[in-house]
This record gives sequence, structure tokens and C-alpha cells, in this order.
Amino acid sequence: MVETVRSALRLTAVDPAAARLGLAPGLTLADARARIPDLAVVDADPAADERFLDRLAGLCDRWTPLVALDPPHGLALDITGCAHLFGGEAALRDAACARLAGLGLAVRASIAGTPDSARAQARFGRTALVAPGRDADAARRLPVAALELPGEVTTALSRAGLKTLADLAGRPSTALAARFGEALPRRLDRVLGREDRRITPLRPLPACLVERHFPEPLVRADGIEAVLAILIAEAATLLERRGAGGRVFEARLFRTDGAVRRLAVETGRPSRDRAAILRLFRERLESLADPIDPGFGFDTIRLAVPVAEPLAAAAPDLDGRAVEREAVADLVDRLATRLGRDRVLRFVAGDSHHPDREAALVPAMGPAPPGQVGWRPAEPDEPPARPLQLFDPPQPIETLAEVPDGPPIRFRWRRVLHQVARAEGPERIAPEWWRDGSDEPTRDYYRVEDAEGRRFWVFRQGLYGQDTPPRWFLHGLFA
Repeated sequence: MVETVRSALRLTAVDPAAARLGLAPGLTLADARARIPDLAVVDADPAADERFLDRLAGLCDRWTPLVALDPPHGLALDITGCAHLFGGEAALRDAACARLAGLGLAVRASIAGTPDSARAQARFGRTALVAPGRDADAARRLPVAALELPGEVTTALSRAGLKTLADLAGRPSTALAARFGEALPRRLDRVLGREDRRITPLRPLPACLVERHFPEPLVRADGIEAVLAILIAEAATLLERRGAGGRVFEARLFRTDGAVRRLAVETGRPSRDRAAILRLFRERLESLADPIDPGFGFDTIRLAVPVAEPLAAAAPDLDGRAVEREAVADLVDRLATRLGRDRVLRFVAGDSHHPDREAALVPAMGPAPPGQVGWRPAEPDEPPARPLQLFDPPQPIETLAEVPDGPPIRFRWRRVLHQVARAEGPERIAPEWWRDGSDEPTRDYYRVEDAEGRRFWVFRQGLYGQDTPPRWFLHGLFA
């Protein structure tokens, strides 16, 4: 594989056959073709490599939820507290290597007390499993290249006779930093296990996690649903002990061939209702455009709760409306699961007096926008000041008024003439000059009712006596 490095095409990776012929990464393509004229060459694709590595990270989730990318070609897994589920650290390592090797990959893996120590052993050593507390002893045999410092530093160390980490381990850090740079003692401490640098997993640790491993892979849909029901019950019990409810539930199904399917459902409020959550997963499964293909079966199913919020025990509702509210919330959850969270919306109040910005639509499942204000309180025994239905944009109408600044006595909308029987107003709404500009005209709004009892919200844009004559618009309809 080749890519342009310093204005020249250079080899970035070679297969075993090319390596046996003496080719190596860094060699220019011209030199390589001079040695092997019929060399097969393809362009490197780092973005595709990253996507593939990310897929492998998803596969490795079956062993631990704490998986991080370790560029350029590695993965780092924090298996603290997970190894006993797979028969110990050695058995876990063997299972991971066998699974990845089954995908046609050549794998080197080591287990050590710190990420840097494990990386050094995997890339430059031969120790598969470092005993607890023995990172420094195992690392002393490694070459100085295991520090992965710039090439000139590694060359300087070798010329000074410092060829292994044992040659550096006992020397003062200040002397090493003064001669070879400040990065050397820091890298040395990390590889020797003296300094622990925690990994940053691709996905944060969920609030709750339960899983099942199967000696015989699951292939039947009813079996998968039964396992999900068990996992949901276990997660609900854990959440109840913590006084919390889940907002997002994510199921990951690990197939025996390495493929991973992810199913996530979301609720509009904290929940640990087992039946409702299972119903949402059924809705998700039924709405999939690409149905889940079990292949040769799933050998691991995991349920995680990435987002949880406090949820107190339900108190009795004396007005009897609790059941109705729960039914509406369940309906919203099911619609959002089937149609998509961005297609089920709700209104929120906006921080504006302008009718066009007084309300906004946001996903019903999402949290309230930051800085949200409350709805304007309605006057008791008074009709609503704003219609429920607004036109965007407002629709122009033809009007006739008794006096220039008064309400209309009749108006024509959509070729139908409406005779005004009653009118209330005006309500003058000035523009928001910091958004609309200083030239935006003022609006005078009227609530009018025609002779047949239909009620409209109309406004006159602009004032008489100005260069541009006012225009009338219909902005909304009252129910």
C-alpha cells in the first residue's frame, strides 16, 4: 500500500510476501519497483482503516464495555472485573485472539497492569500475560524502541549503548530528560507501569449493564425476545435499588461471526416499567428496514442503560388523571420508536413576544431546550389570546375598515368575503430589532369574528402616514 509522504509515493504497508523480498514501509515506490517491477500496489485508505478498527472495537464490546482505540492499528481493553466471566485473563485473551483470527487478522495481544505496558508487550515483546505487579520486571527486557519515541531519539539511545529498558530503568530521570528530552522519562514510567494512564473508551460506561452469554448460539426470534425480557427485568431491579429510571435502553447482539447489531429505544421520562420497555423493543424490531439476521446465531446479548435519571416511587394521584398521563406518555414513546424521534414533536415556549417565535417544535423525547421559559398564563374565563393554528407565512387578505387605524369591517380571504361582526384590539407587537432589523414594520393584531361565528387573528403590518402603505394579513384561526 502506498501514499504520498513528503512529496513522494512511499510504501505504508506490505504483506508477508513483500516483506520476504526485502520491502518495508517507508521505502519509495520508485525504489520498490526498481527491485520488483511487477509489484502490485494499491492506494492506502486511512479513513477505511479507522472505520474497520471501529467495527472491531464494537466486536470487542462482548468482553468489556471499556474499549478504546489505540492508534494506529490497536485496541485497548480495560478488562478489570470482567476476566472471571470468561474463565480468567488467559482464557479471555485466547478467546479474543481466536475470534479476531477467525476474521483473517494477524493478532498480537498482551495483558498487563497499565495500557502502555500492555501496548509495549504486544508490539515489542513476547509476554502474553504479565503477572500482577510485575510490569517493570517484564518490561526491562524490551528494546528502547518500545518507548515509541522519535527515530532520532531512539538512534541516540542506541549509540549511547542504551539498548534495552533495563539500561534506562535505574538512571535518574533528570539526566535522561536533559540529554534525550522530557518525553523519555514520562514514557519510560508508563511502560514500566510506574504511571497508570487510564484509557478513554469510545462509549462512556453506562449507568446500568446486564448481559447473557450462551454456550449454544441463539437463532430464534422468540428466544432473543425472551432473553431481552430477562435482561430488562434485571436492569429494572438494579435501577429500582438506586432510585433511578432509564431514559435510553440499548441492546447489543453479538453474532458468532463477529457482526454486532445495536437496538436502542428511548423514553420521554425516566422509566423502569418492564412491560413498556419490552414493548418498545418489539416496536423497534418490527420497524427495522433491515430485519435482524441471526446468521449462525448470537452468543452474547447485552442490555445497557446509557442514560438514567432519578425516579421516585409513584404516589397515588387523587384526581385520577395519572393513568391518562401514563397512557399518553406510552403512546409518545411507541410512536417515536416506530417513526423516529425527530418525527414526533412537541411545542415548547420560546423566550420572545413575537408570535412567530413564541413557540417552537422540538423532539418529544428530547430534553427541554436550555433557557426555556414557561407558557404565558391564561386569563381565567377569558378566550385564548393566541390561536392554536398559525399560518407560516401569514396569508394576505383584502380588507375594508371604517377608519384607517380601526379594525376591518369585512375582509376577503381565499376569494371568500367575511363580514366582521365583532372585533377586539388592537394588540400592537413591535418587531425584535436585534433579529429583524430596524426596518421591520410594526404589527397591530385584532381578534375578529365573522357573521357565521368563525374567529380569526388578523393584523395590519405598518402604520398609516409612512412611505409604504399598510398591508393586512391573516395569521391564525381560533378553534
